Amino acid sequence: MDISHINWLAIIVAGLSAFMIGGIWYSKPLFGNAWMTDSNLTMEQIQTGNKGKIFGFTAVFSLIMAVNLGLFLADSCAGKTTVAWGAEAGFLAGIWTFSAIAIHSLFELKSWRYIFINGGYSLVSLTLMGAIIGVWR
Repeated sequence: MDISHINWLAIIVAGLSAFMIGGIWYSKPLFGNAWMTDSNLTMEQIQTGNKGKIFGFTAVFSLIMAVNLGLFLADSCAGKTTVAWGAEAGFLAGIWTFSAIAIHSLFELKSWRYIFINGGYSLVSLTLMGAIIGVWR
């Protein structure tokens, strides 16, 4: 594995882009209300959550995903990744995570709407991560 092809600033920006997508995706005007309903959560319950823990671990896991995608892209094309291949690789990784979310959610008896909300977020955020890593070569 040759990490010399990795742009670490692109990895950080790609990882943190998940926050931007999440903020939009789970906003009330988009999917926030439906997600809360299908998660059986109220605004009061959400407000009592430990924000440091939630956002801290979200940042760590998003960065791990971006590093993993960056390592894959660095190895797959020996530094010849483009924005198109980065986005495609991110989309394909998103299909994996969408599928995992679907499997877990089905066993948890969640709705298809819930699966598409959470899986769709994963698909979109990983596609954007890949595009960021690809364009920033």
